[in-house]
Amino acid sequence: MPLIQLVLTLIVVGVLLWLVNHFIPMQSSIKSILNGVVVIVVVLWIANLFGLFAPLSRLHVGR
Repeated sequence: MPLIQLVLTLIVVGVLLWLVNHFIPMQSSIKSILNGVVVIVVVLWIANLFGLFAPLSRLHVGR
């Protein structure tokens, strides 16, 4: 994935999260959970893009 596409994807996700936080009325606890889930998913997605989970594919549990 080119760097420009990565940056544009992060900008789109950030703008969508801002729109949800700004225009959709929610309790602050639900908003915090939503923000946390989005941040965790984006961090895991970026880590997967950079190949940080590649060594885990060789890990076997059980037989």
